Amino acid sequence: MEKIFVLDTNVLLHDPNSLTAFEDNKIVLPIYVIEEIDNFKKEQTELGRNARQVSRLLEELRQKGSLIDGVSNGLGIIQVKTSKHPIPDEFVAIDRGADSKILAVALETKLSSSCPVVFITKDINLRIRASALGIESENYETEGTSVSEIYSGTYNIEVESSILEILFAEKEAPLIKLDVEPNSFGVLTAGKQSALVRFYPAEGKMKLLSKRNVWGIKDKNKEQAFALELLLDDTVPLVTLLGIAGSGKTILSLAAGLQKVAEEKKYNRMLVSRPVLPLGKDIGFLPGEISEKVRPWMQPIYDNLEVLMGIPNKDKKKNRSAEELFELGLIEVEVLTYIRGRSIPRQFILLDEAQNATNHIIKTLITRAGEGTKIVLVGDNSQIDDPYLDPINNGLVHLINRFKGQSCYGHVTLSKGERSGLAEIAAALL
Repeated sequence: MEKIFVLDTNVLLHDPNSLTAFEDNKIVLPIYVIEEIDNFKKEQTELGRNARQVSRLLEELRQKGSLIDGVSNGLGIIQVKTSKHPIPDEFVAIDRGADSKILAVALETKLSSSCPVVFITKDINLRIRASALGIESENYETEGTSVSEIYSGTYNIEVESSILEILFAEKEAPLIKLDVEPNSFGVLTAGKQSALVRFYPAEGKMKLLSKRNVWGIKDKNKEQAFALELLLDDTVPLVTLLGIAGSGKTILSLAAGLQKVAEEKKYNRMLVSRPVLPLGKDIGFLPGEISEKVRPWMQPIYDNLEVLMGIPNKDKKKNRSAEELFELGLIEVEVLTYIRGRSIPRQFILLDEAQNATNHIIKTLITRAGEGTKIVLVGDNSQIDDPYLDPINNGLVHLINRFKGQSCYGHVTLSKGERSGLAEIAAALL
């Protein structure tokens, strides 16, 4: 049965393609949404870009017919509506801005239509207010999955002991599970014995994993072993690591990057970036050059580099500091704002805190990759700071869902914290 979806402003600002995301159902845009979109169009931000894209899409539809009467977008009908239907005074008292007017359009649409009407907004409180008016309301979710269903990159499989005997003797064995993704991993168990393997579905085999020691860092659990396998494999140019705080995502990626750049000379430099979003109240403008301005945002990267440079090993790197890596040009900090239009060949790119990046930012970054570049994105989808994102609808999870099954891509979910016992308990309980 056909449905009517009434869209809030934040849905369009989050994803301009939402105009085609409801199949052959009807989409109603309150005129007040168009007015709010207009307020963002001059901003030199992603919201501004999205606002301008929405305006262009609506202008294309307007050329085809009357938006007041409704215009087909190739799937369903897009209609712009106003409303004179009153809503309870209590709601107006709560908000005298556009929200109440948008709710009024949704209410009038519901009362005047025989089809089910659903109000779509990413504003939790507005969904509550809509429900209080008897309007069905939902969040805008494009990925269609739950946190527990996100692809982990790992399979736990019970096998015969003879399989493990072959693995330990030959270091590889015929693939026992055919429906696995490229560059995925398995924990094979037979009684009290177990083995960690990497699956090669295209070749019909699986290979035994061995312990790694990279820039003084050793894997502390099976998931870290899987992560290092992907990070050090130059044939896999795109890697994502999703995990709780303290699971080792960032430090493993930095260690692998240093190994590839400084030791193996596989890449010219390591480029590191993070979305610039404050935790808590922003401290305002910062003085100095760009490198000085971004230093507070990049401090976690510097902290991890100092740990890596302080690890004693046979190459005697313990007396070197992280600053030397920047002075030598081995590492460069990049602000995502200035990455558009660039082509980046032969670099090891690390995007930290990728859960706070939008789909557009992720696409922009990956499409900058030149020949011989490897891109690693790490994040914890339980720590979202962007008000328009959530644990399912963010750039990192979107990438995992879209690239799953591609031979150029590998993913590992890390679920065990290794920073400290306290950090792991806090990640689980708080």
